[in-house]
Amino acid sequence: MNPNPLRVGLTRERAADACNVVIFGASGDLAHRKLVPALYNIAQERLLPGGFGIVGAARKEYGEGEFAASLKEGVRKHSRRPLEEEPWSALESRLGYVPMEFGDIEGYRRLAAVLESNDHDHGTGGNRLFYLAVPPSAFPAILHFFAETGLNKPGPGGSWSRVIIEKPFGRDLATAQELNRICNAVFDESSVFRIDHYLGKETVQNLMVFRFANAIFEPIWNQKYVDHVQITVAESIGVEGRGGYYEEAGTTRDMMQNHMFQLLCLMAMEPPVSMDADAVRDEKVKVLRALRPLSSSQVATETVRAQYAEGVVGGKAVPAYKAEPGVSRTSRTESYVATRLFIDNWRWAGVPFYLRAGKRLPKRVTEIALHFKDVPHRLFGSNQERHAQPNVLTMRIQPDEGITLKFDAKVPGTLPRRQPVTMEFRYGASFGTEPPEAYERLLLDAVRGDSTLFIRRDEVEASWAWIDVLERAWAEESGGEPLPSYASGTWGPSESDVLLSRDGRAWRRL
Repeated sequence: MNPNPLRVGLTRERAADACNVVIFGASGDLAHRKLVPALYNIAQERLLPGGFGIVGAARKEYGEGEFAASLKEGVRKHSRRPLEEEPWSALESRLGYVPMEFGDIEGYRRLAAVLESNDHDHGTGGNRLFYLAVPPSAFPAILHFFAETGLNKPGPGGSWSRVIIEKPFGRDLATAQELNRICNAVFDESSVFRIDHYLGKETVQNLMVFRFANAIFEPIWNQKYVDHVQITVAESIGVEGRGGYYEEAGTTRDMMQNHMFQLLCLMAMEPPVSMDADAVRDEKVKVLRALRPLSSSQVATETVRAQYAEGVVGGKAVPAYKAEPGVSRTSRTESYVATRLFIDNWRWAGVPFYLRAGKRLPKRVTEIALHFKDVPHRLFGSNQERHAQPNVLTMRIQPDEGITLKFDAKVPGTLPRRQPVTMEFRYGASFGTEPPEAYERLLLDAVRGDSTLFIRRDEVEASWAWIDVLERAWAEESGGEPLPSYASGTWGPSESDVLLSRDGRAWRRL
């Protein structure tokens, strides 16, 4: 018997269960740029199961071979590995496509027939992983028809059915709770995988290893030694043709409620009792529940919002936010947000956390920086006081994933002069290999049923409960004055600098 071409070679990790991966919205950008290239790279790592199928579902009608050709071009452009004909052909032989309207039950019946055929032809064992790469407005209808047609029900013999849901998961607490109710009426919570691709990044995953596998760091990871923490998610791009979406979301909903709060949780959480998915997520929820609530009046002093004006990014002139297609000329939607918050628990009592996220900043960078307290007594001369800098431990999430530690060292010579120096670890240099893309890890984990890096229902609701206070306070602002602005290509508005300077601190230079 000839071996399955997707399984030739030695595996480096435990293989996943046989299954069908069904991508709703398969004609869209996410499928072509991220999902199918991720599956191609998983296949190249010999980690796909022996029984495997990919089925696309979307409204678009394709001619013979057009669907596969479009996905192949997506792999050619966006895969971290070069496209090779033999492994692509093996993957292509498992591709299927079902044109359908998401509000029409007949499409789901055709999909069910294709999945049943794959179970017979490709040995997929009745297992199904549904990926909803569609606008949130389509979620309820799709989930409803899953229940109507039984696609949500595991088949005989211990097979399973799971669903991955893309962000945004709701736009406030009430809509998130309603979506959770719909999901849990159709799928058990253990089968709902709410995805945040930041959690698939190597440095994000390394946060727990760095903290809990190294005895030298955990003892100083608390209010006794840490002065403050800065979390930055900076993008050099603008809204990139998504003005209509961004007007509804804004940076707070688009970045802070999910990506930034997930980084905050992993950085601040207590050690879990085990690496079991729920043990890890229990500790993340505790962080969110410990966030000090803000009153409406405090929102004005503890947060900053702004919009980018025209400017220059990467040597190219770019328009202002209000000049972007789909954006109202009287918009008060933020493209930049910063806040100071506190975690009221034993570990972090009194330590300020400064979060900032924005578009059209000078560079693309995401990092967490722990600024440690100063030494209790200086020994190296008062002339050095003005040059003193704190020790800073920085975890770079993207790009150039790695960790750096800044500390003082003596400058060579007869005088006791000191100077900040840096120790640096980079993934590429240390391991000699490119880390997998976030979607590769997350898709593989979902097939394996490992929900550690996915977001649980109570996490979603706890994060929205804190964000809702901000959104309500901003909506109630009187006068409708324009938001502060910042020139594209700069690090945000001056009001953001004041947020830290009034505490005697400053944003890190990146």
